[in-house]
Amino acid sequence: MGLISWIALGLLAGLLARLVVPGRQSIGCLATIAVGVAGALVGGFIAESVFDDDVDLGFDLKSLAIATAFSVVLLLLLEAAAGRRR
Repeated sequence: MGLISWIALGLLAGLLARLVVPGRQSIGCLATIAVGVAGALVGGFIAESVFDDDVDLGFDLKSLAIATAFSVVLLLLLEAAAGRRR
């Protein structure tokens, strides 16, 4: 998958994660993309090692669900770290 596809999947996963996580997040568009792309990478790596299945992280429902789930986790960790600093 190309760079533009990773960014598009990351943006979509980050936006879905922001919709799932309650409250107002204090991150912008670029941070949303970064959280989504990081969630896609971490989720794909973990899914491949746990399920012993080749996760392509293309534009299919399974890849989007994995990327969104791990983006939610990363967003919650980011919010917890930001709340602790305030």
